[in-house]
Formats: sequence, structure tokens, C-alpha cells
Amino acid sequence: MGVAQLQSPKDQAQLGVAKRHHGDTDMAWYAYCLTEQQAFLAGPRSRRPALIQHLHGISEQEVYAYPSGEFAVVVSDFSGGELDQKAILEHARVVSECFRTTTVLPFRFGTVFHNDEELRRAVRANRKAFVATVERLRGKSEMHLKLLVRDGAVVDDFDDSVLQAAVGGEYLAQLKERAARDRERQSRARTLSVQVQRLFNPLEADVTCKKVDSGRIMIDIAHLIPSKGVEKYQNRYNIAARQLKGCELMVSGPWPPYHFMPAKLRTVS
Repeated sequence: MGVAQLQSPKDQAQLGVAKRHHGDTDMAWYAYCLTEQQAFLAGPRSRRPALIQHLHGISEQEVYAYPSGEFAVVVSDFSGGELDQKAILEHARVVSECFRTTTVLPFRFGTVFHNDEELRRAVRANRKAFVATVERLRGKSEMHLKLLVRDGAVVDDFDDSVLQAAVGGEYLAQLKERAARDRERQSRARTLSVQVQRLFNPLEADVTCKKVDSGRIMIDIAHLIPSKGVEKYQNRYNIAARQLKGCELMVSGPWPPYHFMPAKLRTVS
């Protein structure tokens, strides 16, 4: 079939990939996530990127599955420029759409491979970790739980201006008081985290804690659960909302497993 006979968007997109494959273009790849190859490619012998139908990425670019060993990296062409707030949402949307049908290992927002060889080299260098992580996360989802603790026991009304104005023994006393309040807040956060762990019994958990307005604390928890257990998790959330006094709870998900990637994979680029 001649080039003039290519009419469909799919054919034209594949023509662009073919040109690129033979060195007619020199563009970078923007990477969204890594999946198992069979999720989007015809078979293990696939060698060229395949268009993922009805999916668009950053700047409305076509999205492809780029084969590399037993994996496929979900990518789109990237010609440079600023990655703004809209791009963050577009990145997350592509990862979420892929997550609907297969196990995904999300790449950190802004991951760009400057050429084909750089992409393939990154996958090869991390193959062992990729294989283990795909196996560990297959059939699993991430749920987010936020606890805003409004219990008066952890409210910190300490005034920084008082500390700045203090000198000598008074300064040391103020530091000691602040440290005591911080320990109390951390202890309360640990206690709540243990309670939540017992209530939800997730496969894995990732917990962060920070002070927010008026001295309250926000405990941000990511839970890894079986994808088939989302309804059970939501039922346990309703129980937790009644049992955890002095807390405001917020739940969201299921999400791709962003918080359960090995740290070194987050910087693959």
C-alpha cells in the first residue's frame, strides 16, 4: 500500500512511528508507565511501538506501547517545552486508563527519554526490579486515606514569636516545651496509624504525617489492597469513620500503586 493510500488516523500514526524507527525523525519519548508487553502488543516478538487507540497524552499527543523485552513502556512523542499543571493531570489520566486493563508501574511525572536507546537501556538496567515489582503488584490497587486530627490533645498553640523573643534559660524552656508538644503529636499519630492498620488490614501501607493549620495533624496513608477487595475496604472505611473519634476521614481510590514502587524506579530517566 502506498503512502497516498493511508487514510485512517491509525495508519498515519503508525507511519510516523515507522519513519522515526528508521531515523527520519529525532524526538524524545515522554514516559507514563511500564506494563507487561501483552497488555498492548500483539505478541512477544513485537519490535516497533504500537498505537494505543483512543488514548491521548500530554499536549494531545498519540500514545504508544514501546516494546522492550517482556515489557512495554507507555509513551508519547515529546518535543520539549514546559510541563505545567495540565500536563500533570494528563500524565495521571494516561496512567489511570492503562491501569484499568493491566498492571502498571507508574513513572515519575516529567520522565523523558531523549531517544530510543536511552529508553531501552533504562529498562534493561532495571529489568530485575521491574520483574519483581510487576509480580508483587499484579491484581492490586492503592487506596488513599487522609485523617485530619482535630483532637484538642494535639493542638499546638505555640507562638513562634515567643520563641524568637526568648533568651537564655527562657529560650531553652520554650524549646523543651515545643519538643514535648511535637512528641505528643507524633505519639498520637502513631497510635492512630496502628488503629487504622488494624481496621483495614492492608497488604502494605505508606504513612506520612504533617502539621497543618491551627496545630492539627494530617495523616496521609496509602494502602495496597487486592483490587477485588475495594468494596470491603470502603465498608471498613465506614466503620473507621464511626470508631476514630476526633478525626475527619477522607478516602479515595482505587488508584495505580504510586506509593509502592521501589525508590530507584522513581528516578528512571
